[in-house]
Amino acid sequence: MNDFQTQGVHHITLNGADRQTSIDFWQGIMGMPMVFEQPNLDALHINHLYFDCGGGSTITVFTDEAREIPDAPLPQPEGSLHHLALWVGKQTLLDAVSGLNDAGIASTGIKDRGFMDSLYFRDPMGLLVELAAYKFEPPEGVTHAQVLGRAHKIRIARNAMAIDEQDVVAAVLELTPQ
Repeated sequence: MNDFQTQGVHHITLNGADRQTSIDFWQGIMGMPMVFEQPNLDALHINHLYFDCGGGSTITVFTDEAREIPDAPLPQPEGSLHHLALWVGKQTLLDAVSGLNDAGIASTGIKDRGFMDSLYFRDPMGLLVELAAYKFEPPEGVTHAQVLGRAHKIRIARNAMAIDEQDVVAAVLELTPQ
């Protein structure tokens, strides 16, 4: 097989609830402006909503007025989507805790992941959603992924279980031009 180069995530499409529930969640709660809607061109009885999730990417949602909101979280069998993680700033993450609570949406509270903080909750259809905020900014001309790749090597050399803040600090220092 030939190698191919991806340029990032173009879009992610979810099977959502009815149109209004989907708009209320993705635009109203998540703050993603709805860009446009049209029929699903492969199944014209399904509606297709497009939401701007930042960075030039979209999340799209197939909606169907006949769908009912489930009472339980989505099952997560092998090969299925475990969760959708969205990149946010630290202040957005902090604001989301009270915003979700005010909207009656249960969350895990902020979890420290060493190099980032995370907050988990479920969309109306039971999909696990994560808001993730990096704890660092990479040096100019360096990506977050490059910092994490270097931090991983530092973590392995320390024989540590996971990347933590000291690994990221050391990686940023190594990758910063002198």
